[in-house]
Amino acid sequence: MTYSRLAPALALVLSVTALAACGNEGDTNAVDPAASGEPSSTAAPTPVPEGQVRTRGLVTVLDAGEGPELCLGAIAESYPPQCGGPALVDFEFGDVGAEKASGVTWGQYNVTGTYDGTTFTVTDSIPAALYDAMAEPETGGLEPACDDATTTDADMASPEDMDATLAAAAALPSYATAWLSNGTISVAVTEDPEGAEAELRKTWGGLLCVTTVEKTDADLNEVNQELQAALGEQLLTSGSTSPDSLDATVVFDDGSIQDWADTTYGDGLVRISSALEPVS
Repeated sequence: MTYSRLAPALALVLSVTALAACGNEGDTNAVDPAASGEPSSTAAPTPVPEGQVRTRGLVTVLDAGEGPELCLGAIAESYPPQCGGPALVDFEFGDVGAEKASGVTWGQYNVTGTYDGTTFTVTDSIPAALYDAMAEPETGGLEPACDDATTTDADMASPEDMDATLAAAAALPSYATAWLSNGTISVAVTEDPEGAEAELRKTWGGLLCVTTVEKTDADLNEVNQELQAALGEQLLTSGSTSPDSLDATVVFDDGSIQDWADTTYGDGLVRISSALEPVS
């Protein structure tokens, strides 16, 4: 399943539906967000940076005829691309890196400046061709759920066996999610991991890990829907790339949105990252 504003997952996570922050549709309620079992009534904060900030790595700047915009969220895979974001002031595409087609100009840049919550005033920009990508940390995939996975029957480890096992996992009464990594199938359930493993061994003899989690995909989806309603246009992307957690990217967080998420949903359930970071 794909989502228009969902960032690429760090690993293949199966059956954890991630609703994108593309609007507020219908009434939403969090599932067991905090120890009290009730969602917080405190509104989400809307922090604005006091000093200069910069984009995390390269982002797309696009001008469709009404001035350049800083595309911090997802980008439609069209030609020319389509995206939107805060208006940019004092920005020039320069002599390298920009493309033009059908009246649209765009390119990838690392941008520094000030942001007032609506407009980004540029003090410096580096096109992709001149940007030191080696300075950016690498992100890895999701590891297997255990470090002692074993093979019970090498003759039951074909792609067809894998497909059958993933289907069997999704049919488990306590199924939460599943993912593939390093040739291992990892399956998370909310209860009875031994029974789940016994069932999955009927179709899979390869490397297998079964672990327990607290939240199902339905639980995470409900929290995700409340996130999109509470954060509104601040929320750029949201979804699950690992069990028992949601990853959400906002335009800017000084730590107050993360504090709000921890208070509202419980520590560690929602992990907030900021598309803009303060300049040291």
